[in-house]
Amino acid sequence: MHTNDPGFVPPHCPNPNCQYHKQLTIGWRFKRIGYFRRQLNPTRIQRFLCLHCRRSFSSQTFATSYWLKRPDILTQLLTKTTGCMANRQIARDLHVAPSTIDRQLSRLGRHCLLFHAQLMQSAKPVDKFVLDGFVTFEQSQYWPFHHHLAVEKDTDFLPYFTDSELRRSGKMTKAQKRKRKHLEKTHGRPDPKAVYKDVKHLLEVVTGDQPRVTILSDEHETYPRILKELPCESTHLVTSSKERRDAGNPLFPINLADLLIRHSSSNHKRETIAWSKRRQASAERLAVFLVWRNYMKGRREKERGSPTPAQERGMIERRISVRELLERRLFVSCIGLPTRWAEYYWRGISTRVLPRQRRHELSYAM
Repeated sequence: MHTNDPGFVPPHCPNPNCQYHKQLTIGWRFKRIGYFRRQLNPTRIQRFLCLHCRRSFSSQTFATSYWLKRPDILTQLLTKTTGCMANRQIARDLHVAPSTIDRQLSRLGRHCLLFHAQLMQSAKPVDKFVLDGFVTFEQSQYWPFHHHLAVEKDTDFLPYFTDSELRRSGKMTKAQKRKRKHLEKTHGRPDPKAVYKDVKHLLEVVTGDQPRVTILSDEHETYPRILKELPCESTHLVTSSKERRDAGNPLFPINLADLLIRHSSSNHKRETIAWSKRRQASAERLAVFLVWRNYMKGRREKERGSPTPAQERGMIERRISVRELLERRLFVSCIGLPTRWAEYYWRGISTRVLPRQRRHELSYAM
């Protein structure tokens, strides 16, 4: 039932400190305590009172548009973001300020993290997947970073991702080397063990408690060291990165994911002025892409009715629509997030060159 329906019944108490917060437990009692009015339709919103913790709330508390002045924007962001529109392009198209798009895209990214994590709680584990790092940058090319991705071999399903700061490498002029040295002296140098730590965390989350897994990758020198430390038995199949990257390549699922990310996300184009200004924002956009790829887009572009990766692995029966995705607000206190995704949710990823880092610290927002 939609939150705006007259007969809406709250599924649980929204107060995270209430014993009836995480699920609709037998014995929870609430009462209706009138309405409040607003300018948007529906103009009359039902209010409730939890009779256990005495916290009042409304039907709007359970809507993804909670506290939004422009709730109509949120439903349009997913297709525009995955349709390779930059934030300012979206703002011009919807006649709003770019900061409005930034905030609502951040909210959508957090919702997508929770949506995917909730479905993964009851899904079968991924036991054969391809691993690789997607190279991009924030602020400028002096601050590159990796998005580490895992993609299930037989379904193209993306179960998880992390990111790592990198030091700029490759061929540079003397002036570029001097500038890099100055920037690192001013803002600090990225952790040289970041890739090791973040790939290890990704593998721990994806492998879970499985007794054995099969992992396909390129010749990255860090991967074998990490696999030796996993608690499960692993089979590591290595393919040269110089091999032809067609459908016959064992790493095709991850190559296809990389191609789709660059094709669908304006901030990851090879030559662009829409690059991510913060790793945090890049992760939020990638979370939106992950949900779109897993639950909304068919695996094959030219096959009419092609199932989504989530359909292929039996997680859903049909494609998820934007309306279904945003039907109900999800609470982070009800859904456990892995360590890195919890950092993304609370906007805890910092960009070195920015003096101010906006966090997600609102008490009653998502």
